[in-house]
Amino acid sequence: MDLEITRALSIPESELSWRFSRSSGPGGQHVNTSDSRVELSWSVPGSRVLSDDQRERLLGRLDSKLIAGVITVTASEQRSQLRNREIAMQKLADLVGAALAPDGPRRRATKPTKGSQRRRLATKSRRSETKQQRKRPTAE
Repeated sequence: MDLEITRALSIPESELSWRFSRSSGPGGQHVNTSDSRVELSWSVPGSRVLSDDQRERLLGRLDSKLIAGVITVTASEQRSQLRNREIAMQKLADLVGAALAPDGPRRRATKPTKGSQRRRLATKSRRSETKQQRKRPTAE
């Protein structure tokens, strides 16, 4: 079962590696006997489905989440291993999809209006007067 990131990009199952272990948390005695925690790993540099631009973008954007070029997501929210597999696949797809998404529009810098500057200064002076009135009167 391949992991579809976008319509144009799909990670083949052969590039994904799974690891299962015992999960902590709720489940009672069932937790002690089943390996319901799932780790899904994918090697970005070793992937054959990525173009050079996509690989470079992923390595740059996911740099803090990569260990030796491998991205790993875990899922242990559910008691069922099957459900945790689905969650892990969705997490990986969301992570890679967000990293490959194009940048949003750049912010256009603007100047504050004259009216907003006047209002800000008037508020500051009113606040200053309030604080001045709280002071103890001088002994004159």
